[in-house]
Amino acid sequence: MDTNKNRWLIALSAVAMHLSIGSIYAYSVYKNPMSEELGWSGTDVALSFTIAIFFLGLTAAFMGKFVENQGPRKAGLIAAALFSGGMLLTGLMVQLGWLYGFYITYGVIGGIGLGIGYIAPVSTLVKWFPDRRGLATGMAVFGFGAGSLIAGPTAEFLNNALGLHWSFYILGACYLVLMLLGSSYITTPPEGWKPKGYEEDNEKNKNKGDLDQMTRNEAVKTARFWMLWWMMFINISAGIMLISVASPMGQEKAGMSEAAAATMVGVMGLFNGGGRLIWAALSDYISRAYTYIIFFTVQVVLFFSLQFVTSDIVFQVFMYIIVSIYGGGFSNLPAFIGDLFGTKQLSAIHGYLLTSWAAAGVVGPMVVSYIRETTNSYEATFLIFGVLIATALLTAIAMKILIVRYRKKQAEPELSPA
Repeated sequence: MDTNKNRWLIALSAVAMHLSIGSIYAYSVYKNPMSEELGWSGTDVALSFTIAIFFLGLTAAFMGKFVENQGPRKAGLIAAALFSGGMLLTGLMVQLGWLYGFYITYGVIGGIGLGIGYIAPVSTLVKWFPDRRGLATGMAVFGFGAGSLIAGPTAEFLNNALGLHWSFYILGACYLVLMLLGSSYITTPPEGWKPKGYEEDNEKNKNKGDLDQMTRNEAVKTARFWMLWWMMFINISAGIMLISVASPMGQEKAGMSEAAAATMVGVMGLFNGGGRLIWAALSDYISRAYTYIIFFTVQVVLFFSLQFVTSDIVFQVFMYIIVSIYGGGFSNLPAFIGDLFGTKQLSAIHGYLLTSWAAAGVVGPMVVSYIRETTNSYEATFLIFGVLIATALLTAIAMKILIVRYRKKQAEPELSPA
């Protein structure tokens, strides 16, 4: 482990890795071309994205110990090989027109690479930035959210200029180079390393305000764990549902051109990434509990209104707001876990909660594809998810009430905490 490395370059390396794997959010750009050129249905195409997100969630949830033992460099190299290799093999599957091979290369192989590549930089940056943990993790997940900003328009151009399979070949090669460069520099600091000027008092005050200090096995036995799991599941399902069909939905519902829809997908990546920074910063002032209440209040209004939207401008504004909330849910999750369960086993609890991502990755895209093909419309999707988001809003309100009551009990030492 090298103490002479610049931690800001470590952060840049993490961003490079996350920008690459974050291209998954530009997937909707491929949906219509695949259906038109290969004859695959919308559900067929959506399934590969669903498989990728499912394996991303499972891998991120259960590979934390591997990353800790092997280090971020080795984990990053493995992620580069799996994700980029999956992209290159996907190009071959598209060229051959083999749907099930496409599921294996893009969904399974690429999805596992996504999961390893997601967790490796984040846990490492926390160690390099003990004085700025929020900023450090925010930078990494910003890269993941903003990946489609570059990948969306680029993939759309390559699709039209060279063909689908060449799009996967070229982008896969670019991601391989970018991830290898990032992985070659990133490393963990020595045990006990602290940046210059770091004050030990910061360490002593980290747990101030936490409800408890729990292990992962203790956390899963509490109501607040499952309340947070449900809130994340709904937020991710709603956001990833829209991301998975953003391009075709914009063309069909708002009359956008293919190029304009591809540009929208790219801009959504900017809001996805930016939301991770802005919402996380806001939550430090208004609390995580109130932030999630705002998330679901805004989304209830937008989802119930989307069925009436026909303007391309209004449609895009709605999409940008929702996707910023989607990203904000991810960036606020580790901090909220600390608030509720402390930092004793934060990474392990975080991993357990990321199973909500795996589940949402299946539910969101498949529900919207099924409804679109059976009803020839997206309208029912907005109503269904509007109702689900309303349940998440009630859960978020209940969570705030639970926190207030628990703090009151903590302030009364003569009463045993519930």
